[in-house]
Amino acid sequence: MNMKQPIVIMAAMSLAIGVKAQSVDEGIKMYNYERYQSAKKILGPLAGTNPLANYYLGLSELQMGNKDVAKAIFMKQPDNNPNASGLARVSFIEGNANDGMAKATAIANKAKKKDWEPFRYAADAITYTNGGNVQQAIDWYKSALNVYDDLSTHISLGDAYQKLPGGGGEAMTNYEKVVDKDPKNSLAYSRIGKLWYEAKNYKLALENWEKAQEADPNNPLPYRDLANAYTYVGKYDLAKKNADKYMELSDKTDEDLDNYVSILFLSKSYKEAIENTNQLIGKGKTSPRYYGILGFSYFGLGDSANALKNAAIYMEKQDPAKITPDDNRKYAGILLANGKKDEANKYLLRAVSLDSSANKADAYRENGDLLRESREWLLAADWYERIVLEYPDQATANDYFYAAFSRYYGRDYEKAAQGFAKMRDKYPGEPSPIYWQGRSAAAIDNEAKTGLAAPFYEEWLNLKTPDSYVRKNNDLMQAYLYMLLYGYNKNDNAMMDKYGELLRAIDPNNATLKQIDDIRKSKKKAK
Repeated sequence: MNMKQPIVIMAAMSLAIGVKAQSVDEGIKMYNYERYQSAKKILGPLAGTNPLANYYLGLSELQMGNKDVAKAIFMKQPDNNPNASGLARVSFIEGNANDGMAKATAIANKAKKKDWEPFRYAADAITYTNGGNVQQAIDWYKSALNVYDDLSTHISLGDAYQKLPGGGGEAMTNYEKVVDKDPKNSLAYSRIGKLWYEAKNYKLALENWEKAQEADPNNPLPYRDLANAYTYVGKYDLAKKNADKYMELSDKTDEDLDNYVSILFLSKSYKEAIENTNQLIGKGKTSPRYYGILGFSYFGLGDSANALKNAAIYMEKQDPAKITPDDNRKYAGILLANGKKDEANKYLLRAVSLDSSANKADAYRENGDLLRESREWLLAADWYERIVLEYPDQATANDYFYAAFSRYYGRDYEKAAQGFAKMRDKYPGEPSPIYWQGRSAAAIDNEAKTGLAAPFYEEWLNLKTPDSYVRKNNDLMQAYLYMLLYGYNKNDNAMMDKYGELLRAIDPNNATLKQIDDIRKSKKKAK
């Protein structure tokens, strides 16, 4: 018994150490997954005896905005390299970059020949704050990797490269090294997905975020990122599904709820966005952004009064530097819905002025689309015409069409006719401008007495069109009706017979057709 007892005690001690180490690793994982509350719960009981647990506990407080609490935690073990790195981060956050660099350099200088961790912690202090020498951080990471090829150091090196202009390629290389060696590294796949997303390669972004989910289904980050990505490709059901999963896996803090309402809004889940945003406001959160989400969500639900009430608060309270061209455009749409046309136009002009693109064609087009959808036809026409005049090489067939179409519905028939003629010159094989030349001419000759529209309608009706172009019954009816009336006005029986029968085939109960038939029968009877 006495011989076996020490072995049992040692085994128990080894098991306890293993459990503690595993708990620290779990706490670090929670930190990396941005579950800071969970990280605190795991690491708090361990911090007194484990310097690494103490470090990540301080980092968790730092990420939650509790700088002074974090500083006090790091100060408990100031000579330990990770915790000294935490104090360097605090200096950077406090705006004292010189002190931060001095502290980081002191850590790096502790590295002996076979040491790698001092380089890593010194570099992390720079990478995950602002104000430090990023190139120095990169050099320190490389020094660490020369000693020990650590996968998490590759992730941090990739993060550092992302802070340099044009550093995305080197960042990708480091993240890919990680997944090549560890195909279950969810964090690295999340980073790769983000890089592809920023490069606007949404297919590869989605693929890598899905790999991140598969690698660790409990990592909330890829669900959040997928939700955001799906909103931009218009897959709102998938966006909502991933947003709900993100919320389920997160710590459900106010910050998580903040992320969630943003995703709900972007995925057009307006009712739930409103409910959850009001929940945040009810907790005393008063970010101007919440009123923007409320205003634009109410507008999405067709409640223009509540939309205006909340969006006005957002436009007044938000930092002007954070108000985007799209915000101005959305607010203009709300103003239009409330009958404030002149004020809306002011915000549309502001949306264009804030657009940093050298080519304003897209900005003009977005303004035109908004005004056309709001049935402000003549204002919409102005914006489309600006594209045609200022950016003829960028103008699309739709730009030409909507410029003239908006003039037509704004009852400026002369300019509409001119606009469709311009479109016809630009796109000679396109049938639609010929038809709309007829419609515009028919609107000018609204009693069909001069036959102004007849040449256009006849050309359009006899035109050999591509298979993709189908003449709609309503369009045919407009043409037949005008030609029937013109035939009636010039007493052309053959013309009336021809277009009367064509009209009867698609609209047998047409009132004008019946009226002309009755008149012609009366004349025959009188003879």
